[in-house]
Amino acid sequence: MSDTQPSLIPSPKPVRLSASATLALPRWGILLLCLLYILPGLIGRDPWKNADAADFGVMWTMAQHGWQDWLWPNISGLPVAGSGPLTFWLGAICIKLFGGILGAPLAARLAPFCFFLIGAYSVWHTTFILGRRNSAQPMRLAFGGQPEANAYGRMLADGALLIYLGCLGLLMHSHETSVEALFVALIAYNLYRCARYLDVPSIKNACLLGLALGALALTNGLVTPFGLFFCFFVGIFFCKPPRQKHIINLVIAFTVSIAIVIIWWLAEQTARPYNSSPFNAWLVWNVGQFGIPSFDSIKYFFKNGIWFFWPAWPYALWAIYAWRREWRSAHVLLPLLFTITFFVLAIFNPGKEETVLLSMLPPLAILAAMGLPTMKRGAINAIDWFSVMTLTICALFIWVAWTAANTGWPAGIAKNAAKLAPGFTPEVNMVATLVALCVTIGWFALVYWRLSRQPSVLWRAVVLSTGGVILCWVLLATLWMPWINYNKSYAGIATEMAAKVTDRNSCIRTNVSGSQRAVFAYFGNVRFEGFEAEKCDYLLLGDRVPKYNRPASPKTHNGMKLIWEGHRPSDRGERFRLYQSVP
Repeated sequence: MSDTQPSLIPSPKPVRLSASATLALPRWGILLLCLLYILPGLIGRDPWKNADAADFGVMWTMAQHGWQDWLWPNISGLPVAGSGPLTFWLGAICIKLFGGILGAPLAARLAPFCFFLIGAYSVWHTTFILGRRNSAQPMRLAFGGQPEANAYGRMLADGALLIYLGCLGLLMHSHETSVEALFVALIAYNLYRCARYLDVPSIKNACLLGLALGALALTNGLVTPFGLFFCFFVGIFFCKPPRQKHIINLVIAFTVSIAIVIIWWLAEQTARPYNSSPFNAWLVWNVGQFGIPSFDSIKYFFKNGIWFFWPAWPYALWAIYAWRREWRSAHVLLPLLFTITFFVLAIFNPGKEETVLLSMLPPLAILAAMGLPTMKRGAINAIDWFSVMTLTICALFIWVAWTAANTGWPAGIAKNAAKLAPGFTPEVNMVATLVALCVTIGWFALVYWRLSRQPSVLWRAVVLSTGGVILCWVLLATLWMPWINYNKSYAGIATEMAAKVTDRNSCIRTNVSGSQRAVFAYFGNVRFEGFEAEKCDYLLLGDRVPKYNRPASPKTHNGMKLIWEGHRPSDRGERFRLYQSVP
């Protein structure tokens, strides 16, 4: 990728800056923002339904049982052949090491905490490496005073990290015990490995890139790594000679990544856990991740991408326009190629999954950072005012709703909160409330600093939007965590059901979802039917029923008698019934 310009031709660079505009964020400030972002939402809650509980169930099953469960991922006997085993292995290791101290759910969340740090580190350092290249540097000023290369790179890296943290689509997934948390982190890490390879195109860096791609294959399948290999082959044509060397190194990277998958396959074929192997089912799942583009997939992408990629996509579009004359330079071409690749993969994905959108966040954040130095002051101010108004209103509403839920005033809001969580008893946690107050005061201090000082540093364009997102998330994860946990947790209903299982040696057959199976097994400490068919004395059925005019539950089912029936107070349309064999 080109990194030089002819010296006799006037520079088309759109950036003209003084050194004062490239002051970096204090390191303690970046660390504090990252901790405020990731820690709330990981602590003080149960596994929630859907992906969070389901993937935790796989990790917990691995940690509690034998070697076969490590090779055949399953949720208490329910096979899970999709995605890949790497996320589950890492989560299970955390449970093994720290589960006795922290408890299994919190220990498992150490994995997404580390994944987030990997993603944030990779986004920052990738942008720094690209930003200090000659092609990315601003125009030299006639009388000097332009920023140094490293200072300019650090400024861009700070901006990219702030944009990455401010993306709405990343917020929930980075706090879940799920495959998506590792997937987006590895996308960022692959970008970092590519940037390092561009700096030093050695065999060592090619092998490290292959390892990163192999880890990506064991996390979320083969489609994304193969798409990236095609992306790299396209990128080679824009590289400076010798292109043949780059092709050889790319073949080495491909060999390393495929070797990782082959090693896993050989382990599965040799060990044959539960007299079978998940590899063939995993290949079938991979085939289902790629199909013919349809109107629905395109509609899903644009309908959800508008908010999912906010605020990165406006900056990224502006960066493409501003750097259009130097689009072949590495600092533009690398994140642009990644973005285009993931856009194509999203369009060709037949399923409506947010995972395909997550892959675009790291390259979009980096590309957006390249547009920060080219934005006009008026546009920056408009974005600031929009962020201040919108996010301050959201934060105030969170406070008002919390006050209403705990005091009964305003009555209308209190009534709606109680209606959404029937049976919930509001409680005030003084530590959580103090944290929420401190973060709110910090937000207003940040707004005052931005509006009164009018700083010239370029990351000012995104610090308010990112700070506001973190503020709202911290308020929800502190003030409203008991309410949210009450709505999303199955702990109470699982314990209630397990009390009716008198014979703990017998198994339970069930039709409930994977996430429900996971929480019933963990909180209820019961055993479900496994891979091998066996006679079970219990049957747990779950279904959706109308809220009104519900039919009476049958007292018997296939010769078994009804011994328990229940539902979560927050979801009256969900019903569970437990049957026991008649002696």
